[in-house]
Amino acid sequence: MQKQPFSKIAGTGHYLPETILTNQDLEKIMDTTDEWIMQRVGIRERHIVGQSGESTSDLASKAALRAIEDAGITPADIDLIIIGTVTPDMKFPSTAIFVQQKIGAVNAAAFDMQAACTGFLYGMNIADSMIRTGKFKNALVVGVEFLTSLINWNDRGTAVLFGDGAGAVVMQPSDGTSGLLGSYIKSSGDLAELLWSVGGGTYAFSSKENIPDRNAYIRMEGNQVFRHAVRAMIDSAEKAMADAGITEDDIDLLIPHQANMRIIEAIATRVKLPQEKVYVNLPYTGNTSAASIPIAMDQARKKGVLKAGDTVLMAAFGAGFTWGGAVVKF
Repeated sequence: MQKQPFSKIAGTGHYLPETILTNQDLEKIMDTTDEWIMQRVGIRERHIVGQSGESTSDLASKAALRAIEDAGITPADIDLIIIGTVTPDMKFPSTAIFVQQKIGAVNAAAFDMQAACTGFLYGMNIADSMIRTGKFKNALVVGVEFLTSLINWNDRGTAVLFGDGAGAVVMQPSDGTSGLLGSYIKSSGDLAELLWSVGGGTYAFSSKENIPDRNAYIRMEGNQVFRHAVRAMIDSAEKAMADAGITEDDIDLLIPHQANMRIIEAIATRVKLPQEKVYVNLPYTGNTSAASIPIAMDQARKKGVLKAGDTVLMAAFGAGFTWGGAVVKF
C-alpha cells in the first residue's frame, strides 16, 4: 500500500551569482585544460561569488524569497527555516538566523544543519517530520554553498569541481494528491578523512582584507570518493523508491546530486532511466553541494521539464560520508 504523503513542495526558487568562471579561465591560472575537465567530470563553467561581497546568507536569502513568492505566500507566513550548508556565514549564530532577518520571516524558528552534499535531502526529511507534528505549516528548506571560499586554486583536482549558489523550497502539509512519497537517509563516519575541511566562515571571507585560511581548503581523495558515491547513491535511490512503494517505471524524472557526469550516468543506468528523464545542469553550475538538487529542481520546473503530477526521484552523496534519496510527487 502506498504511503500517504504528509508534506508537499509548494514553491521552489534558486539563485546563482552573476560571475561565471569558465574552464578557459581556469586554464590561465592552473595546469589544466577544458578537455581534461570535461573528460573527468563534465563541467564547462561554474558561478562564483567572486568579488561581489556576498555571503552565504545573501545567496540563501535570494533563493528563499523566490521560493516564497512561487508558493504564493509571504515571508511572515514562514514558521520554520532550515538551512543546509557546509559554508556558513560564521560559527554562530546560524546562517538561518541571518536569512530570517534578511527576508523578514519574523514568525519563524530557524536553524542550520550540516550533511554536506546530502544536506538538502536531510533538511527535507527534518521539515517533513516537523510538519507531521501539526505545529508547522510553511517550512523553508534551503541548500546553499559558497564553496569557492574553501578552494585551493593550486589543487586542480578540487578547484575545477565546485561552484557557488543556493536553492530553496517551501514545504507545506499535503492534501494527499502530491508530496513526499518516500525517503531514505544514512551516514557513516568511517571514511571521513577522504573528503573534509577543517575551517571556514564566509562572512569573514567576503571581507577584502581577509586572508583565506589555508586550513579550510577542501581536501579530497577523488578516486575513492567516486567509488563510494556511485554505490551509495544507487542504494539511496533504490531504498527511497522502496519506501515510496514504487518502481523505476513510476519515475518521470531523476534529479541527482550534480557532482560528476560519470556518477550521474551510472545511477541513471542502474535505475533504468533514459537520458531524457534525467535532469543535468552540472556543465553550467559545477558541484554546488547542498544547493545542487534544489537548484536543479527549480530550473527543471521553470523550463517545463518538471510538471505538476510528475514523480521525481532524487539522490545525493556527500562528505561524512552521508547519502540519501527522496521520491516526491509534484
